[in-house]
Amino acid sequence: MTIRNAIKSDVSAIVQMIANDKLGKLRENYQNPLPDRYYEAFQNITNDPNQELIVIEDNNKVIGTLQLSFIQYLTYQGGIRAQIEAVRVHEDYRGKGIGQKLFKWAISKAKDKAAHVVQLTTDKKRPEALVFYEKLGFIASHEGMKLHL
Repeated sequence: MTIRNAIKSDVSAIVQMIANDKLGKLRENYQNPLPDRYYEAFQNITNDPNQELIVIEDNNKVIGTLQLSFIQYLTYQGGIRAQIEAVRVHEDYRGKGIGQKLFKWAISKAKDKAAHVVQLTTDKKRPEALVFYEKLGFIASHEGMKLHL
């Protein structure tokens, strides 16, 4: 298995994984061909030095993904926060340690960038994800809030 930066030809497989869950089905528009806005978002992510869109592949098949963002801010003496988003593992590969491999990679990358914290959010409608993150050592220390626009 190989963990690497995503390339344009991976976008369809990534979106298919994102759309293939109970919440993703409600908000994504996976079709063939993909709408251009997915490729535009991919280009914006890859052009931003503080963003990494990652895939893990097995025998040249994309089987997992996550996005890692580095956020510079003034608190914590000008610290860097690493934010993990859009974690997905292909349904045929779940329960095989793929997610753990992705997180191990992301945490290592955050340490390399001198981030002082790695954070993520998870929807309350995904209790299994919360259990997974807690097993990795994440603590539900804050209450998150959103304002949809």
